[in-house]
Amino acid sequence: MKKSILTLAIILTALFGHTQEDDRGITITITIDNVINDNGKVMTALHTSETFMKGKGLQNAETEIKDGKVTIIFKNVLPGEYAIMTMHDANDNKRMDFQDNGMPLESYGISNNVMSFGPPNYDEAKFIVEDKDLDLNIRF
Repeated sequence: MKKSILTLAIILTALFGHTQEDDRGITITITIDNVINDNGKVMTALHTSETFMKGKGLQNAETEIKDGKVTIIFKNVLPGEYAIMTMHDANDNKRMDFQDNGMPLESYGISNNVMSFGPPNYDEAKFIVEDKDLDLNIRF
């Protein structure tokens, strides 16, 4: 009997805990419509200043490309300051490839569509999440 009650309590906690998570936060929908081909995948990450250019983001996604276009959705994003980094992993090796001189071989983009000579900068890419869903278009 004790096992049944404990099992039921764990199931109910898991169900209600999951439901609450699904209802909190903001949804960010990202569209990229200028991918040069449908090879590989587009890898996208949602970052804070602490994670930007330092590895994985708070949320990460790999998306198949169809007709040079992808849509990425990050759900349950809490209000705050973020930046998005995305790249076309054309050869599907899970990393950015570079020429011998250090220039990227694969397309990339960041939020606010900042194009600069040099590595991406968080302050230029950051945006604020407040109380409503966001639709962003990022260009490679």
